[in-house]
Amino acid sequence: MTDTAVYLYGVARDVENARMIGVAGVSGSPVRAVSAAGLTALVSTVRTDDFGEEALRVNLEDLTFLEETARAHHDVVDRAARWAPTVPVRIATLYRDDARVAEVLVERKETFGRALDSITGRSEWGVKAYAYPDAEPEPEPEPEPQPGGGTGTAYLRRRQAQRNRVEDGSRRRIAQAEAVHAELADYSVASRQHPAQDPRLSQHEGVQILNVAYLLDEAQVDPFLAVVQDVDTRLPGIGLEVTGPWPPYSFIDET
Repeated sequence: MTDTAVYLYGVARDVENARMIGVAGVSGSPVRAVSAAGLTALVSTVRTDDFGEEALRVNLEDLTFLEETARAHHDVVDRAARWAPTVPVRIATLYRDDARVAEVLVERKETFGRALDSITGRSEWGVKAYAYPDAEPEPEPEPEPQPGGGTGTAYLRRRQAQRNRVEDGSRRRIAQAEAVHAELADYSVASRQHPAQDPRLSQHEGVQILNVAYLLDEAQVDPFLAVVQDVDTRLPGIGLEVTGPWPPYSFIDET
């Protein structure tokens, strides 16, 4: 049994092997190109001590290993995407050797071809929107106690007023998110909603109300960014954060 395997990062068209010289992948392994059926697979050789079936069961539970592997995987795809449209594959996709990788390219030529066609001339941009508490409207004053009302009644009124404020705030943020997304979606080919990030991870004071990936044609990038800037300036209490361009991970089905 061999002590190495071939790690696949993604599939592209017309990426020459010379482009891969000096590019390091997972575990620092050199990246190379395997070509077949008009497609190019970006691969590197890894040790089964780390990437064998049994080893991966353990290592993928190790956050440090997972983060380092994911970072190296994405770096290779990002580099390749600068030269040609590139379809990323799932992290830790492994084959026994280059010959098997070439067979997969032939077997799945149509699937990879459709995925590449769908992203050619396009890129992914991420937009996160935040609503800031300082911009929330002042709560209405609590109603004056009614004659004959006891402390229990006053408490219930306060609790109801608090619930109303929370519900009003939630409805307001939903409306704000929908308004922002409606303006941006007009410039995109497609969009994908992602869950809002934990504030501890985003490190923003505001409440994240939008976390969306947009797939853009090259011609729409500048108009899209102009609208992001306009919305960020125009809508009070809303802050937008844009990132990109990225390889369109969000718009490619598992391959």
